[in-house]
Amino acid sequence: MTLILTNDDGIDAPGIRSLLKAIDGKGIIVAPQLEWSGCGHRVTTTKPIQVQRRSDTEYAIAGTPADCTRLALSHLCPEASWVLSGINAGGNMGVDVYISGTVAAVREAAMLGIPGIAVSHWIRRPLIVDWDVAARCTAKVLADLLTRPIEPGTFWNVNLPHLEPGSPDPEVVFCQPCTQPLPVNYRVEGDNYYYVGEYGKRKRIPGTDVDVCFSGCIAVTQLRV
Repeated sequence: MTLILTNDDGIDAPGIRSLLKAIDGKGIIVAPQLEWSGCGHRVTTTKPIQVQRRSDTEYAIAGTPADCTRLALSHLCPEASWVLSGINAGGNMGVDVYISGTVAAVREAAMLGIPGIAVSHWIRRPLIVDWDVAARCTAKVLADLLTRPIEPGTFWNVNLPHLEPGSPDPEVVFCQPCTQPLPVNYRVEGDNYYYVGEYGKRKRIPGTDVDVCFSGCIAVTQLRV
């Protein structure tokens, strides 16, 4: 099984190293040179995309997460079995998936006929992310999802909760995505509008991914192109 790893936080972000650890280092990294958080499914078609080969198993791409998937599957590693994206520093639940570059990378894979799994880590400040714990929890989820049959045109979206240090490993819950909007609040100073919506105060339908993850469990949803 050949696994492609990408993200939207950039190739040097700790989350993608945690994801690599979760699969025992047996993946090929094709990730953006820079951060593209919140870029959605943006792709590059009107200018060249520079590819920097760092090693036999690592490529830094001067493009978006969806660009990384396109290049990986068409040129750099066309024999890939799965595309894994993350671990994102921040949640990607419910309607977040339309904004997220992390999720766009695996949506692009599904469009191209390759299954994918996006993994994100909700951040509950002031707690600090323990990336070793994130790797352990992700390994547990991937051990299940990578062996499950998956319908063409679908992909998995995984969100890890942010727990207190020393907490037991969280339960994995398969659920539906929340359809409630994100907080849309701005502070106005003259002609400038500053976004001040609080992610942790978003509406949550009981039993959906936002509610499951905020309640301390790993939320897993299956999404369709």
